[in-house]
Amino acid sequence: MRLLALDIGDVRIGVAVCDALEIGAYPLRTVTRVGSLKRDIAALATLVIEQEADAVVAGLPLSLDGSVGPQAEKVLGFVRALRRAVATPVVTWDESLSSVDADELMIARGVSRQKRRAMIDQMAAVMILEAYMQHRRSLNASPDVSLPE
Repeated sequence: MRLLALDIGDVRIGVAVCDALEIGAYPLRTVTRVGSLKRDIAALATLVIEQEADAVVAGLPLSLDGSVGPQAEKVLGFVRALRRAVATPVVTWDESLSSVDADELMIARGVSRQKRRAMIDQMAAVMILEAYMQHRRSLNASPDVSLPE
């Protein structure tokens, strides 16, 4: 199953994809938000089609206690709009600290501050996608298993 993952922020959206066998997750691009929900959704809907995604995994920034805070509410609103715009299933996945983890990983790999700034959103999307795929593998989910909402 080809999955597209999103790290949805107020300014940028990091995008990652996986191969059809769900073996690896790869950074795709960073979409800069233009201030119009309609145009942001249209840009992502185009990516879903271009990448032939079977599903979209949107990172949901839950609070450390697992509750839905203000940022998660914004993301849920965005996800609702995306679901209306694409025929592909859109699921949410807890992305707590994915940006922090992505930054730490890039620091450990010696990536410069400038390159980290440019890649942080994409790498956070990769981490969201890797966690989601690992979860699916732990359930021994076949590619045709329904995705959770």
